[in-house]
Amino acid sequence: MNLPVYLDNNATTPCDPRVTEEMLPFFSETFGNAASHHHPYGWLAEEAVDHAREQIAGLIGASPQEIIFTSGATEADNLAIKGVFESYADKGNHIITVHTEHRAVLDTCKAVEKRGAEVTYLTVDKDGLINLNELEKSLRSDTILIAVMYANNETGVIQPIKEIGDIAARHGVLFFTDGVQAAGKIPVDVKKDGIHLMSLSAHKMYGPKGIGALYVSYKNPGVSLARQIEGGGHEHGMRSGTLNVPGIVGFGKAAALSGSEIEEFGKKVQPLRNRLERDLLKLDDASLNGSAENRLPHVSNISFGDVDGTDLLRRVNKKVAVSSGSACSSASLDASHVLKAMGLPDDLGRSSIRFSLGRFTTEEQIDQAIDHVREVVHYLRDKAGVRRF
Repeated sequence: MNLPVYLDNNATTPCDPRVTEEMLPFFSETFGNAASHHHPYGWLAEEAVDHAREQIAGLIGASPQEIIFTSGATEADNLAIKGVFESYADKGNHIITVHTEHRAVLDTCKAVEKRGAEVTYLTVDKDGLINLNELEKSLRSDTILIAVMYANNETGVIQPIKEIGDIAARHGVLFFTDGVQAAGKIPVDVKKDGIHLMSLSAHKMYGPKGIGALYVSYKNPGVSLARQIEGGGHEHGMRSGTLNVPGIVGFGKAAALSGSEIEEFGKKVQPLRNRLERDLLKLDDASLNGSAENRLPHVSNISFGDVDGTDLLRRVNKKVAVSSGSACSSASLDASHVLKAMGLPDDLGRSSIRFSLGRFTTEEQIDQAIDHVREVVHYLRDKAGVRRF
């Protein structure tokens, strides 16, 4: 198959060959169950899991015992929000989050609302950033959790995490952040930022799919979570189930590589992203969505006016694999909830494309993407009878 240029790294990243190599022995050679404590197969598996826990903790400035393995970030989001809601019911039932959160957070908040939680949804400005004064004014005596994502998956916009952590600390409220897109792309330090819970995903940082983690602060404060899966009491009793040892080993290696190469990553992808963005924004009625300053170095979300969004994505994806700033729903293309919250009109929301570059993106691929996207936009405008003078 003649595959298109891949610029959808916020959806998933390819597994780094160095990660794959690290995982291979744990499928058929060192295949033990990490909970088998009575023989060498189990000991070796447990040792590998402990090492991966150290590697992942090192990436975000945590301690190894604060890393709880899950099946992915969606489960980690559920565990964080539902776990806090149930465990801190005697303190309150109020949660604060943002309209632009990932669906895994928004849908979980909706689920706990049905069980008695009260949720405040903060607005964002045209750049996708929350207002810190609005956040502080939203706090109540019964607020138990602030849930604000580190960096947005659609726009790459980075929220003022340290300031949010300071607000949470002043009011004695727990702070949870979806760190999936940020970890491994920019420096993250949960202790310095005052983060108490953070979800992570291996396949967003060149690791395998099906493995994630939740950072849970062990002290100052020590966070208590009500478990959501019953079983053998694995992961400090917070998440039962046989550990995915090959996946965890791959996650650890991916975290270690991302951490050691984080500066190199930014230096490579940001100039490529900027060139792609600069050339595409020369098109009439093309505009950048989200803050140009406070964002990840590899993400660009661009709207193209006067084109049909469905046609745009379909034609662009023939040669360049990207995502729309929208979600497909049956036969229609609905504007992204993130872009809507930023005040973007539906027509521009539907004709938006998220470009997310990666570790393996080349200059030649960027050139190909620029040429192809321009060609598609010109074609669709000509087809629609849109004239430029």
